[in-house]
Amino acid sequence: MLIDPWGSELLEYEKVVNDFGLELFNKKLFPKPNRLMNRGIVFAGRDLKRISDAIKRKKKFYALTGIMPTAQKLHFGNKMVIENIRYFQENGAKTFLLVADLEAMIARKISLEEARRRALEFHIPAYIALGINPKKTFFYFQSENRKLTKLVYAFSRRITLSEFRAIYGKADPERILAALTQAADILFPQLDEKMPCIVPVGIDQDPHIRLTRDIVRRTKTEFGFIAPSSIYHKYTPSLDGSIKMSKSKPESCIELPEDPDSVCRKLKRALTGGRETIEEQRKKGGQPEKCIVFELHKQHFIERDDELAKIFNDCKTGKLLCKECKQIACERYTKFTEEFNKKFEKARKKIDRLKFLKD
Repeated sequence: MLIDPWGSELLEYEKVVNDFGLELFNKKLFPKPNRLMNRGIVFAGRDLKRISDAIKRKKKFYALTGIMPTAQKLHFGNKMVIENIRYFQENGAKTFLLVADLEAMIARKISLEEARRRALEFHIPAYIALGINPKKTFFYFQSENRKLTKLVYAFSRRITLSEFRAIYGKADPERILAALTQAADILFPQLDEKMPCIVPVGIDQDPHIRLTRDIVRRTKTEFGFIAPSSIYHKYTPSLDGSIKMSKSKPESCIELPEDPDSVCRKLKRALTGGRETIEEQRKKGGQPEKCIVFELHKQHFIERDDELAKIFNDCKTGKLLCKECKQIACERYTKFTEEFNKKFEKARKKIDRLKFLKD
């Protein structure tokens, strides 16, 4: 099995865990796990005990995530990354948020100027609106980080084409550069101080983690980096039932921000676990375990576990029909997007006060 961080869909989570040597996520390792951790949406990771020990012993560690300033909107996958970053930030992590403007230029043909504009006007305020604490976060642009560039060159001597092909399937020059830059992003904070690192990502990004961990082993005598830990969440499924929301299918994808009327129309057409008729569903009950709308409730819309359990049970017993469940989702998204827009506008006004690293 090959995982492609530039676009493939992944179908079997259990197979991925086994094939790539991941560890199943154990929520008991972490104090007061967040909603994603509690509900099994976070399902795997690497070297998680190292981060758990740092939290419990109040030792230094850092959390890192990045912005690819290409599209003008986000999606729910970004939202889950930020929720996990926020969890670690609230539990003592020094936090870094990078803007991958070099990677956008290399892989997506976006100029540095355009990448900067998009990041400052939309992406960074959006990440703050989703929960990043700007007062506890260090921001930087790849193109303004000379330490990062030096690491990319140093790392280029530590990989081979055969290894790169084994991890990524292809070895195009632009992909090699982009992957090495991501490895440098993950490790560069340790140039100042060696400490554990946690990178929350979707499982499709695991190739970058594996490459980075290989580089750590090969540069041990030169840099002495600590291998990064990682934590993986499942995909938010497409509204048509396929495993992952994709912007290539806009009618089955919910973007951020998106007009509530548009989202509500999409939700009305979403695949559910309902029966063929209302009478049959009243009699047999629905199948929330097969329902995309219930999955949205579980991943994004319903915070309280008791409320989620009630929706599940009411569906299973036929008390709650699909139309009513979709209406709940519509109302929750509307409330969410109203709050997001307010936080976004507030964050945009404070963009010039952020701490940007430069070298």
